[in-house]
Formats: sequence, C-alpha cells, structure tokens
Amino acid sequence: MKTRVVHQTRLVLIACLIAFGLSGISYAQKNGHPPWIWSVAYSPDGGTLASGGTDETIRLWDVATGTLLTTLSGHTDEVYSVVYSPAGSTLASGGRDNKIRLWDVATGTLLATLSGHTDEVWSVAYSPDGGTLASGSTDGTIRLWDVATGELLATLEGHTAGVCGVAYSPDGGTLASGSTDGTVRLWGVAIGSPLATLSGHTDWVCGIAYSPNGPMLASGGGDNVIRLWDVTTGSLLATLSGHTDEDPDSDGDGIWSVAYSPDGSTLASGGSDDTVRLWDVATGDLLATLSGHTKGVTSVAYAPAGGTLASGGYDNNGVRFWDIASYTSGEPTAVAETSWGRIKRGHLQDRVGD
Repeated sequence: MKTRVVHQTRLVLIACLIAFGLSGISYAQKNGHPPWIWSVAYSPDGGTLASGGTDETIRLWDVATGTLLTTLSGHTDEVYSVVYSPAGSTLASGGRDNKIRLWDVATGTLLATLSGHTDEVWSVAYSPDGGTLASGSTDGTIRLWDVATGELLATLEGHTAGVCGVAYSPDGGTLASGSTDGTVRLWGVAIGSPLATLSGHTDWVCGIAYSPNGPMLASGGGDNVIRLWDVTTGSLLATLSGHTDEDPDSDGDGIWSVAYSPDGSTLASGGSDDTVRLWDVATGDLLATLSGHTKGVTSVAYAPAGGTLASGGYDNNGVRFWDIASYTSGEPTAVAETSWGRIKRGHLQDRVGD
C-alpha cells in the first residue's frame, strides 16, 4: 500500500504543476510534463554530474562550466536513479519503464538493457569493485547483475513492499536496502540471504547510505527523521530530527535522500520540506539548513573531493551546487544553479547559528 501511495504522490504533484501552469521550466518539457530531477550523481573524478528526471533522459553536465555535455536517451519513462561505476567509464540508470540501462560515458552509447524487474526500478548501485550492479524495485525484490555480461546473478526477496533504496558497504560484502515497508534490511552478498532487519522508522525508507569510515549506515524516510545504525550489531546509534512535514496529510512527504561526505564526518539530507540539511555525524547536531529549492529535494550527492554538494528536486530549477568548503571555513556559502546550460550565482539563505 505504501508503494502505491508514494507513486500516487508523484502523480498528484505532476498533475498540480500541469493544472496550475507553473512557469520556470528549466529544460524542454516532455509530452507537456514538467521536468523534475529524481537523481544526481558525480563521476569519480568529480568533473561531471549526471542527472535523471521525468523527461526520460539522463543528462551529463560539466561541473566547472555548467555546460550540458550530452543527453542519454533510451528509457521510455521517468529515470529514477543514476550512478557511475567506480572506474567512471560506465553509468547505470533505472526507471519507471522497469529497465536498467548501462551507458558508455565517453561515447553516450547504450551498452546494455537489463530486464527482469516486473515494476519500476527506483534505485541502482555498483559494488565497490564495479563488477556487480544492485537494483531495487517496486516489485519488492533486489536483483544483482553481472555488469560484464548482463546476467542476473541473484534475486533477493524478503521485503513486503517496494524497494526504493540500495547501497553497498565499502568492502562490498553487505548490501543495505530501504523499503516502503518501513524497514532497512542487510544482505550478505556472497550468500544472497538476509543478515538483519533494522526496524525503527514508522514510514517508508528510501534514503540509504553507508559511511565510508566504518560499520555505520544512515537511513531517511517518510517519518522525517534520519537514523544512524551500527550495522555490526544492528543497534540504533542516533536519530536526527529537523526536517519538517510540508503537508501532514500527504504520505509522500519525508526524507528522500541521504549522503555522507567523503571523510564521513558530515551527512547531507534532502527532504520534501524543500531543504538540504547538513549534520555532524559525531554529535548529531544540525550544522546548516540550505534553502533555495522551492519544492522537495529528491537527491543529494557530495563531490568526491568533498568541497561541493549537488542537489536536485521537483522545483523545475535544475541542479544546485552548494559550496560546502566555503561553509566549513566560516565564509558565506555560495550556490550555483545549473538550469540546463546556464550558471546562476546565489547565496546560502539560512545558516544555523547566524
């Protein structure tokens, strides 16, 4: 039921934008639908950003200039998740057409289409060695794929509703998944079976991220809280509260995405309250609230060097780049907005403690 509610929320939001004729569309509309960004991902070298959205395409951007490098077309419906391979030569995408597609980044060529899910693919993640791709779907399963051959290696079953977030541990031995059944599950990749179920969220869980510094996992969901877990013991380490419920009557509200900084000291989160928030992992303190999006934030991603954070959402304003390095040095933080080819400069609108 929760899977259906989250999907219906997306459709309602689309219908509202069409009905009210909102302006400010930042790239060409597809069949009259406003283009939202569901997912953003940096290349391993930090030079390129990929975005996937409602216009059925993946777009690759030059981070330094904001120039659109190429558009990858092939999906026949919305693109929900994009991720670079660890080597950076390949990009994987999953979408509402139930397909996973693998792309050659250098040429823009479609390398393979992975079929097997019977419903929407919400999340894709490469193993640290790049040899395996995990996918989570509203069909309730996680599938593991051999990247080189496109062969289905395993199907992991156990969630009682759709799987909307997957993430590998840094050593590649464990896979974490978040679901609209309200749980986080840990899976042993080698044995293909569940290791633990982490319960505590009271609504769907779509934001999933492993810390680069050890056995810690962050999860965010429809209850508007982030939970930090010790994956070795399964114990809850901390609950981070601060995001607000934009519409108490909507089950689509919540925290859609979480991401650790490369050094693991800070966690970023994007929520339906239109904000990006930065958290001190050690203390659980809210460090900053980054305001600028005018609708919910569906994806956040740190640059590999850690100085910049990218965010995307359904406010039709493109990708925002936040200068986190300026924030941490105590200077006013700048934000650059890539409106599909243009760079606009702005400023952080709210800082904790100011």
